[in-house]
Amino acid sequence: MNVILSPFEGCFLLKPQVIEDERGYFFESYNQEKFNKSTGLSVSFVQDNQSFSSYGVIRGLHSQVGEFAQAKLVRVLQGEVLDVIVDAREGSATYGKSYSVQLSAENKLQLFVPRGFYHGFAVLSETAEFFYKCDNFYNREAERGIHYTSLGIDWIIEKEDRIITEKDLTLPLFTN
Repeated sequence: MNVILSPFEGCFLLKPQVIEDERGYFFESYNQEKFNKSTGLSVSFVQDNQSFSSYGVIRGLHSQVGEFAQAKLVRVLQGEVLDVIVDAREGSATYGKSYSVQLSAENKLQLFVPRGFYHGFAVLSETAEFFYKCDNFYNREAERGIHYTSLGIDWIIEKEDRIITEKDLTLPLFTN
């Protein structure tokens, strides 16, 4: 597994070693020993989540706070998404900045999102299956979010094609 650094401290992409032959391909999507060794972190994931969405769906931007904060390892099983994070770690050199990357079943990239970030994604393909590992359990009372239009993020999806839940449409801007 190759680690590709992002502009944010503690956040990086993982590129697996893919073995291909006439049958197809094989790769380890996660190996805790290799993950910890190649990243220098000691993360124990306790919950896996998976979603299925259609083109134009924007999910996010969400986070968990306090003792329920979560680090995530995210990837796409089918399709393609624009994955977006916003650094909400006060005192961080990149506080209030966003970073986006295209993740797809084809490129097999995974993004590690440390605790203290808002996270969301937009579906760029006809459909997408999105999978992520969390290092802490979900807690409804600890859930926070910011409006997807915060910080002028380019979601690539045309406004008229965006599908967003009412809950996400009522989230505050990052500045609030």
